[in-house]
Amino acid sequence: MNFTKAQIKQIENKGLTVDKVLKQIETFKSGLPLINLESAAILGHGILSVSKDENKEYSAFYDKQKEELDVLKFVPASGAATRMFKFLFEFLDMYDHEKETVNGYINKHKANDLLVFGVGLEKFPFYNDVIKESKKHVPNFDSLSADLKVVEFVKTMLNEDRLNYSFSPKGLLPFHKYKDHIATAFEEHLFEAALYATSNNIAAIHFTISEIYKDIFDEEFNRIQSIVEQKTNTKFKISYSYQKEETDTIAVSAKNEPIEDVDGSLHFRPSGHGALLANLNDFDADIIFIKNIDNVVVYKYENEVAKHKKVLAGILLKKQNKAFKYLKELEADKVCEDKLIEIARFLRKKLNVIISHEFEKYSPKYQIEYLKSKLNRPIRVCGMVRNEGEPGGGPFWVKDESGTVSLQIVESAQVDKKNKHQKSILKNATHFNPVDLVCGIKNYKGEKFDLSKYVDPKTAFITMKTKTGKDIKALESPGLWNGGMANWNTIFVETPIVTFNPVKTVTDLLKATHQL
Repeated sequence: MNFTKAQIKQIENKGLTVDKVLKQIETFKSGLPLINLESAAILGHGILSVSKDENKEYSAFYDKQKEELDVLKFVPASGAATRMFKFLFEFLDMYDHEKETVNGYINKHKANDLLVFGVGLEKFPFYNDVIKESKKHVPNFDSLSADLKVVEFVKTMLNEDRLNYSFSPKGLLPFHKYKDHIATAFEEHLFEAALYATSNNIAAIHFTISEIYKDIFDEEFNRIQSIVEQKTNTKFKISYSYQKEETDTIAVSAKNEPIEDVDGSLHFRPSGHGALLANLNDFDADIIFIKNIDNVVVYKYENEVAKHKKVLAGILLKKQNKAFKYLKELEADKVCEDKLIEIARFLRKKLNVIISHEFEKYSPKYQIEYLKSKLNRPIRVCGMVRNEGEPGGGPFWVKDESGTVSLQIVESAQVDKKNKHQKSILKNATHFNPVDLVCGIKNYKGEKFDLSKYVDPKTAFITMKTKTGKDIKALESPGLWNGGMANWNTIFVETPIVTFNPVKTVTDLLKATHQL
């Protein structure tokens, strides 16, 4: 592959190398293996069920420890709100007022989202703002027919010359309506963090955002800072980062040839949320909570959500403390056979690590090295909720090419659905992943792990996109909580459905946890 001098300079300016780009192209050519599911993770076999008494114990343990810890909340928040309004864009594009009614359109296109949207219109947090803005642009708004009012309402939400909601970052959209104000998801994350992600009354929250939104995130924080700090008795340390250019990947044609832009430069694309591993790797906090920007609730549910976050953190700390104790004993190299068996049992029973069936045949020295390598890794505790048909990944036991079985979070796109056995395992999963993680990224000596060393590169995705009407192939990094954490020690814990409240489409804002 012969790149021009300008293209080589472009590659290097991104922080990439020609060799890395060539490897990406080779990946397109060779393809990527699909995940081999061994079985679904279920309660008692990969998913931990915690009793009420244990909940209290773990939560209290975390509360007791946290003032001595560096705690961080990490919130992926770079997405624009465009997908939330997809069905409304389709409605504006396809609806013809002169030929059909809105109800006729709904019936013709089976547009259930639009039906729910219309029925719940006045319950949306932005309703009054949209009506007020509509009247500015359409002075006779009040005298329009019911159908034309719906059309103008949607135009006011989405048109660039009006409120332009779809361009807004999801975190800054009106999410919740209270008696005296409208709250964004960004604001709700602050209130929630004050309940569990504080140390010495300081909450450090990091948002990964698109750089173009930095100023408006700053404006929102400046607007609400004093109110939230006063109400929560908490000081907030807010920081931001952007997806790093060196994580971009080259796009290729159907024939696996690099796509060039009009000016002759190579066409690169952001590589999905897995690219955020590089941002996460910049931190050295003792404990990191990870939660998506749109997964928030109105205030009356926040204590319930916070309780379960503290349970996950307590589980992490207890298991991590035990692992650190064992690692220090192994470091001394004078460990009796019974202790080695005890440590192996801890790995299997508490950290879900499958021990090699050859373990008993190893020499004592190699047994020690083997156990150290398995124990001395980043650790994550992930909440899992009962499967109620929501889209998203789930918890599974997975077998890799070497025959090693491990617990992983798997997206359905990674599974060979043409294989009946694999499809059956996928279909019978009992739980799914709400992206509710608590992470320990330091070793027993207090040193930070290099998280890039625990990725499974073979779990990247090849996806189809379009550019100027032509099909192109894009390469996405292993997902942040999927292959990006494939070689971490993993504990899955059942948490209630109240911990999962994403807003994938605008009508999700009508669900109980987003309404007073």
